Amino acid sequence: MSQVKADDTIKVHYTGKLKSTGQVFDSSLDREPLEAQLGQGALIPGFEKGLVDMKINEKKTIEIPKEEAYGEIIQELFHKVPKEQLPQEVKPEVGMGLISQNPDGSERQLRVAQVEEDHIVVDANHPLAGHDLVFELEVLEIN
Repeated sequence: MSQVKADDTIKVHYTGKLKSTGQVFDSSLDREPLEAQLGQGALIPGFEKGLVDMKINEKKTIEIPKEEAYGEIIQELFHKVPKEQLPQEVKPEVGMGLISQNPDGSERQLRVAQVEEDHIVVDANHPLAGHDLVFELEVLEIN
């Protein structure tokens, strides 16, 4: 029976949880399985490592430390933004997602971390930065 190797394309069902609370943050169980080629940088390193050597229909639970997931929270990615720079229709609230356009035209997802009288603080870290993760995996296909 074949096993997942470093450059294989796989289909996998997963459920991702925060290790600290058990809160589910994402799952493919109610939709199509994730399809990805290993070794292309599309998956976080710990997820990819956990898949290697799994067989078709095998189920496994893995723990991924933040260093092999989305890393530590980087304080330099918090920025103050004067409220007058926000579109008038935006009423910022903590936790709200915002999108900022970079000078090169690409977009960056931000989260409102703090709301003050004259400014907000936005966080450009990945929402899962600073968290150890747990994934339940089931390999469906190996190509």
